[in-house]
Amino acid sequence: LATAHAIGLPVDLTHVLAETDVVPLPTYAFDRDRFWPTAAGQPGQDDATTGVDSAFWAAVEREDLPALAELTAQSAADSLERLGAALPVLASWRRQQRERSTLDDWRYRSVWQPYTGTPVSFIPGAWWVVADERHAADGETAVAELTRRGADARLVLLPERLADRAAVAEHLAAATRTADGDTAPADGVLSLLALADGAVDDTQPVPPFLARSLALIQALGDLDVSAPLWCVTRGAAGTTRGQTVDRPEQSLLWGLGRVVALEHPERWGGLVDVPATLDDHGWDLLCAALAGLDGEDQLAVDGATVLVRRLVRAPAGAPAADEPDHRGTTLVTGGTGALGAEVARWLATRGAEHLLLVSRRGADAPGAAELARELTDAGTRVTVAACDVADRAALAKLLDDVPADAPLTGVVHAAGVLDDGVLDGLTADRIATVLRPKVLGALHLHELTVGRDLRTFVLFSAMAGQLGAAGQGSYAAANAYLDALAEQRQRQGLPATSVAWGPWAAGGMAATDPAVEERRRRTGVARLDTAPALAALERCVARREPATLVAAIDWARYVPGFVAVRPSPLLTGVAEAQRAVTERADDSGASPESLAALLAGQTDAERRKTLLELVRGQAAAVLGHASMDAVEPDRAFRELGFDSLTAVELRNRLSATTGVRLPATVVFDYPTAAGLAEYVRAAIVDGGVVGVAPVFGELDRLEAALTGSAPDRSARIRITERLRALLASLNEDDAPAGGGGDTVAEKLHDATPDEVFDFIDRELGVS
Repeated sequence: LATAHAIGLPVDLTHVLAETDVVPLPTYAFDRDRFWPTAAGQPGQDDATTGVDSAFWAAVEREDLPALAELTAQSAADSLERLGAALPVLASWRRQQRERSTLDDWRYRSVWQPYTGTPVSFIPGAWWVVADERHAADGETAVAELTRRGADARLVLLPERLADRAAVAEHLAAATRTADGDTAPADGVLSLLALADGAVDDTQPVPPFLARSLALIQALGDLDVSAPLWCVTRGAAGTTRGQTVDRPEQSLLWGLGRVVALEHPERWGGLVDVPATLDDHGWDLLCAALAGLDGEDQLAVDGATVLVRRLVRAPAGAPAADEPDHRGTTLVTGGTGALGAEVARWLATRGAEHLLLVSRRGADAPGAAELARELTDAGTRVTVAACDVADRAALAKLLDDVPADAPLTGVVHAAGVLDDGVLDGLTADRIATVLRPKVLGALHLHELTVGRDLRTFVLFSAMAGQLGAAGQGSYAAANAYLDALAEQRQRQGLPATSVAWGPWAAGGMAATDPAVEERRRRTGVARLDTAPALAALERCVARREPATLVAAIDWARYVPGFVAVRPSPLLTGVAEAQRAVTERADDSGASPESLAALLAGQTDAERRKTLLELVRGQAAAVLGHASMDAVEPDRAFRELGFDSLTAVELRNRLSATTGVRLPATVVFDYPTAAGLAEYVRAAIVDGGVVGVAPVFGELDRLEAALTGSAPDRSARIRITERLRALLASLNEDDAPAGGGGDTVAEKLHDATPDEVFDFIDRELGVS
């Protein structure tokens, strides 16, 4: 039956299989079209050598002495004895090398590198400078400095009471209204709201500057302001030499900003961290950053130079000679959850004397009793406690109750919650839901353990904080804070290890969300197996690394989506990512210019077909399909698997390809590929994007004709007269009222044919 089916014969399996339920297949079951192994080429000498090597090491890993003896032609008894004695050592070495290679492949860190170009401080165009009303002096200084360097800067002071998008939008509209009632132009927006930084505390887990920055981002979208937004922070990067105090809370905005870059690339400028004070040269550097430095969007003004952020590989090297000492009590927040339980088991195998497993439900959490029994049977003393670590008083009491015979020596903060959603639907309350356990919990653990003799202080962060992740603005902000807190602790001489994890195979918060899991699959981020992930954790702790990204990323699959609409210099420090960027550039599809030129030469029916294929192709790319065939023209996007996040991604891709700004809700307003293609066609063709393309095409042909021929004087005169008539008709509507200057047609009216051809040389580029 299988053979018959494979060669194309109709097979009805219901006649030979027992009656059973029908299982619906997932919408996107496969990553690629090809499902069969690719036949190997003709084996050469190198292939043969590789095959022998593979067979040798496979036998070593299996500790298969007979197979190894056959491969090495060892048959004598004494040779077999020597080989047998060496085999366990070889097998152990091989496993260690494999593990080390895997760990090295997973490990990354972010670094600051000097910008290698030449910063130019001239900043053209009109700029809005948005500052906190209580810090008006900062805004006034910024306006003066930008104006000195060429900008037409306008100050917008935001009252303290305004923190929601509607109020901020109303205030912006009023503050930027000109005398004639129009909105003042904006080529860029500079936000100084973070400089009025507020602390993270029990009363406001979301600092006011973060809530107001979110409202500003949303309000600019509501007002249809397309100018890029740049946000300035102070003390977030930890690089400045201006005696700036570390402010980990400022990193909340960096985490959020990395998500804005992915969800609203057309409206995002970037982030710049500055020292405590900016001198004249510092303002030169800041203005150069705002004017644009080769697409850099994560920068720091550091003394005499500009630094740019890069992700680089961080090989672990040889394991540390001394393993961490886990005597005493180790507190694990989220200790009864999937990852907390794995960490607890690992600590038990490493000789932990007493494990204090903390969660909000404590012993009532599912599986808590079984976990405690398992750890106790392994010889570890276990206490399961109910405590909300975001409640400072409750946490302080819990720490005071740690037994004196096993003082607190280690902390692992693995607690957290998810509340994903696109930025347009985000609110300060939703951010607070995520920040309370992660950020407040980490802050309280930091402050309440400063006087204790800790050996380890581990924070479970996530890769979203390092790279950003569309739909995870709150989560990215929270995890960026954890990384910054760990770096602050290290500079203070305190133990600190923050690991920005990719998803674990053992589970975790992301595994419970099907949408997050689907995005993970599409973007090429594999799950981390538990044993090597814990080995990576052990090395991070032993090497006292403050912040490390540990993730299994297939860059060839990750990069196309990450840079689909906006380039990311951040990834240029990873060779595989840079290679993927280069390959994508070589294979890139239509640009707005090339698309307009293509449509200009097509009939209306051809245009509809071209744009329908464009929409279907981009939709397929968003969903991870290899071809547009998976996207039926009249099938609803929701049925295909689109949600609010993938809708934003499709909108961004289409905007980048067509050059037309599309509303955020366009995918839901036009819910099929055919409907969306028709909307895009109207925006491009009827909106005039294509309308002028034929004119330029004809001008190109005119240039070519004049360049390739040498018309005689009679022909030159006729050509001149035609051009004069054409110029006259074009200038009729542009002539100033009441005269006041000759039009081009008037200037050429009395020109000789030679002078007209000189004009063509100058204006049309014909030489």
